[in-house]
Amino acid sequence: MTEEVGEMKNVRRLLRTLALSAAGVAAMAHAQPPATTSAPAAAPSLPQYVRQAPKGAPNIVLVLLDDVGFGATSTFGGPAQTTTLDRLARDGLRYNRFHTTAICSPTRASLLTGRNPHATGIGSVMNSADGRPGYSGFQGKDTATIARILRENGYATGAFGKWHQTPDWELSQAGPFDRWPTGEGFDTFYGFQGGETDQFNPTLYQGTTPVMRPAGDNYHLTEDLAARAADWVHTIGSSAPGQPFFLYFAPGGIHAPIQVPKEWIDKYRGKFDQGWDKMREEIFARQKKLGVIPANTKLTPRPAEMPTWDSLTPEQKRFSSRLMESYAAFLAHTDAQVGKLVDELKANGQFDNTLFIYVVGDNGASAEGGLEGSLDYMGRLTGVSPSPDAKSFARIDEIGGPSTYAHVNSAWAWASDTPFQWTKTVASHLGGTRNGMVLSWPNRIEQKGGIRSQFGHVNDIVPTILEVTGIPTPAEVDGVRQKPMNGVSLAYSFNDPKARERHTTQYFEVFGNRAIYHDGWMASAFHGRYPWMAYAPRERPLEEDEWELYDLRTDFSQSNDLAAKNPKKLEELKALFMTEAAANQLLPLGGQVLDKGRLPDPTGGRRAADYRQGDIGVPEVSLPRLFSRSWTMRATIDATPGARGVVAALGGTDSGMALYLDGEGRPKFTYRLYDVKTVDLVGPAPLSSGKHSIQVDFDYAGGGFGKGGTLKMTVDDQPIASDTIPANPVFFSIHETFGVGLDTGAPVGSYPADAPLGYPISRAKVDKVTIRTR
Repeated sequence: MTEEVGEMKNVRRLLRTLALSAAGVAAMAHAQPPATTSAPAAAPSLPQYVRQAPKGAPNIVLVLLDDVGFGATSTFGGPAQTTTLDRLARDGLRYNRFHTTAICSPTRASLLTGRNPHATGIGSVMNSADGRPGYSGFQGKDTATIARILRENGYATGAFGKWHQTPDWELSQAGPFDRWPTGEGFDTFYGFQGGETDQFNPTLYQGTTPVMRPAGDNYHLTEDLAARAADWVHTIGSSAPGQPFFLYFAPGGIHAPIQVPKEWIDKYRGKFDQGWDKMREEIFARQKKLGVIPANTKLTPRPAEMPTWDSLTPEQKRFSSRLMESYAAFLAHTDAQVGKLVDELKANGQFDNTLFIYVVGDNGASAEGGLEGSLDYMGRLTGVSPSPDAKSFARIDEIGGPSTYAHVNSAWAWASDTPFQWTKTVASHLGGTRNGMVLSWPNRIEQKGGIRSQFGHVNDIVPTILEVTGIPTPAEVDGVRQKPMNGVSLAYSFNDPKARERHTTQYFEVFGNRAIYHDGWMASAFHGRYPWMAYAPRERPLEEDEWELYDLRTDFSQSNDLAAKNPKKLEELKALFMTEAAANQLLPLGGQVLDKGRLPDPTGGRRAADYRQGDIGVPEVSLPRLFSRSWTMRATIDATPGARGVVAALGGTDSGMALYLDGEGRPKFTYRLYDVKTVDLVGPAPLSSGKHSIQVDFDYAGGGFGKGGTLKMTVDDQPIASDTIPANPVFFSIHETFGVGLDTGAPVGSYPADAPLGYPISRAKVDKVTIRTR
């Protein structure tokens, strides 16, 4: 009873308190505030909590293919059936005077920032960065990406595919990650970092974390990327209805290696038996019929350095034809995956208000497969692999599959750039820089199926996006004053095919190959490095280069050199090039600079390094350098019965090395030297329970640059096996990584058929792996 009385008192006390509070509130409501009292603060408005895009702003889809020539797609007269590009062109516009930088990383930097590539610091492909500010590969914060700008203005942002804009010394899991996609404005990233990757077993990252590709048969990277990108678009629509998105889709197709499902190759059997000379004539005729080139265009001649088709032997012709069949299939397959994005947009009703920008290549077609084509193009490019021979010809049915790293003959690439001169890396000529582009936006483009011939450049894409979204160009981003945009919005051309072009001046430069465009004229200087060579055999002085002059107003294909007839105009343009060079960090000019200068060394200067189980995604460039020197790799492991799996692996199926316990538990070391030789050193018996050491030594033969040597394996300091290799490559790959306990990416070793992806170590623990150079 006492407790109940106490409880009632508490209730009455609470009611009195509430009544007094209510009376006080009422009195305050009727009282006049003092004259010095400011008005009460308003409740926070929604924009303080949610970034909102301009009303009605379109979605943006930006697709960038890799290494596709102007004349490769059916949309621009080529032999590959690009049905997605065709249907987008029917609904939108084809741009036939659109330009890239002639090489990968600079194009991507310019595309995503609206600036000239050297102005961003990425004036060269990342693998060839050097100490000059414009070529360092280090993008400054004063050239923010369009993803960064759109995200701050209410857009969801996602990147899927190739990046290749992070400097070597920031590629490891130590970071920093400022120049990874998620550090450059993308909410999500799924793709790869290097210039290329294996399409069947890629080196992948989710955000900044190394991941294995999904398990299962019949995997292909481009299919995976498209499925994830489409899912992301669907998720944005269901999770945040009405929020616009920016999707950057940059698959590896059709950069080497040529790898595509066999059924796609079968569609092109026999389609290229006529050879590259005839194919080029066929493309040229179709281009005129389609109207993607003027009727008076001239077909430029084949470079004297490239062989005629008729000069090949029957075996060489069959081999080369199969390479091109796979190449066309790879392009058609890649385009079909882009179609999945279009289908998703149409299915959810977002296609009509989506600006869909489809840039067909980050440069001209790649001639890096060599004059004779190759099953392992990187070995051929670096001079390790010999010319294709009877052994190569016998493997013709493997082309396009996971066991080859194939690439087409240089002349096929040249033919894919019809009607222009040269190919990828040759920034002086349109074969390196002219790429097709298709742009679709049903809500705003009135003339369906039109062709636009105003001069355009990849740096025009960001200004175009900003204009159509109604977002002003920011003067500052994160407190950093921004460099001015170099590009010009293309929106003026959407509904006016005869509008006067607004992008009137543009320079080009890669490896010393250089050009300047101004008011319809172009001056060009080829610096001498053939595009099928990894390195120029001789760096000639720039002043020895011969300049050419073209009037592109009447000479669409850059076929009529007017330098001798109009020397005054040529000198004007050469002077203008130097002005642009000074303004965009091209100086000091050079050719292919192999000296890294004062750039950070990813190895930290180390001659030895220790790694433990779980260390994966270690870039090859950050390992102690193994080239042209002796080295040792020593692993200590603790094994139990049935132990198997990867101890350490570097590289991939094309070239690399792996130390592992095979299906029987025996220690095994595999060294793949491209298509030249594979060494397998195998122990006689499985490891017993307990601690063991396994060591591999490479004794460099010396006597020259990149020579071979002897590989020896010891187990518990007892010699087991040895073999020789004829060469020591500069690197195994430009995308594969090193890992302990797992082989990420394409498999190096001949692992058991029932092994899980990456053949992870099991029933054993890798205590330490030490790599030391001697």
